[in-house]
Amino acid sequence: MVSSIRPVERFIDLEQLLQSTHTSSLVTFIRHNPKELKMGKINGCLKCLFVFFNTIYAVIGFGLIYLLAKVQTYNSQLSEVGAPSMAWVWVFAIGVFGISCLGIVAACSENLIALRIFAAFMGIGLIIMMICGIVAVVFKNKAREMYDNDSAEMAKAYMADEKSRGMLEELQETVHCCGVVSFEDWDKTIPDSCACYPASGQYECISRPKGSSGPDKIFKRSCSDALDIIGWINLIFQIMMGFCFGLAVTALLGLLVSIMMIHQVKRNDSGGGASMAMNDY
Repeated sequence: MVSSIRPVERFIDLEQLLQSTHTSSLVTFIRHNPKELKMGKINGCLKCLFVFFNTIYAVIGFGLIYLLAKVQTYNSQLSEVGAPSMAWVWVFAIGVFGISCLGIVAACSENLIALRIFAAFMGIGLIIMMICGIVAVVFKNKAREMYDNDSAEMAKAYMADEKSRGMLEELQETVHCCGVVSFEDWDKTIPDSCACYPASGQYECISRPKGSSGPDKIFKRSCSDALDIIGWINLIFQIMMGFCFGLAVTALLGLLVSIMMIHQVKRNDSGGGASMAMNDY
C-alpha cells in the first residue's frame, strides 16, 4: 500500500520543482530585462483608431498639396482674371498634412510633449473652425439683403459694357428672361431677346413699359431669378457651414482623444509603469 503511494508523491514533487524552477527563471528574466516586458502606455484600440483617422487626414492633406502643385502653373493666369490667392489654401493643406503626421508620431512614440502640442493644435483649430462657421451662418442670412442692395449697381456696370450687353442678349434668348435684375436694366430700349409669347403659356409675360420701345410682351422674370443666383449663393454658404462645423467636430474629437492619451501616459509614468511593477516583484 505504501509502495503504491510513493510514485505519486514523487511525481507531485517533480512537478512542484519544475514550477519552482520556471517561476524563479521568469523572475530572474524580468529583473535583468525590464525593457523587454514594458507594456504600452496608451490603450491599444484607442491608439489604432487615433492613428487610422490621422492617416486618412494625412492622405487628404497630401492630396491637396499635390493638386495645388498642379494648379500652381495656372496661378498667374487665374490672378489676371481676379481669382483669389491660393496662399490660404496652401496653408490649410500643409497644416492638415503636418498636424496629422504629428498626431501619428505622437501616438506611436507615446511622447507626452508631442501629444500636448497636437492637443493645442486641435484646440486652436476648433476655435478657428467655429468662428468661420458662425461667420458663414451670418453671411448666409444676409445674402439676400446684400444681393438686393448691390445687384442694381452691378447691373449698371454690366450694362455699360457693350460686350456684356451682347452676352446678356444671348442669355435672354436661352433661358427666357429679361434684364440682369429686371427689365428696367434696359432703360427705354428693350431688345427683341426679351420678347415673350403668351400663347405658349410656359413663361409669365407682362406688357412693355410705357414710353419704351421693343416687343409688346416681355418676360417678367429677370435672368438672376432664372439662373437662381441667390439659390447658388445659399448653397455655397451651406457647403462652407458644413465644411467648417464638420472640421470643428473632428477637431473636438481629436482634442478629447489626445487628452485621454495624455492622461494615460501621465498615469503610467506616475505609477512607475508595468515594467517597474514587475521588477519590484
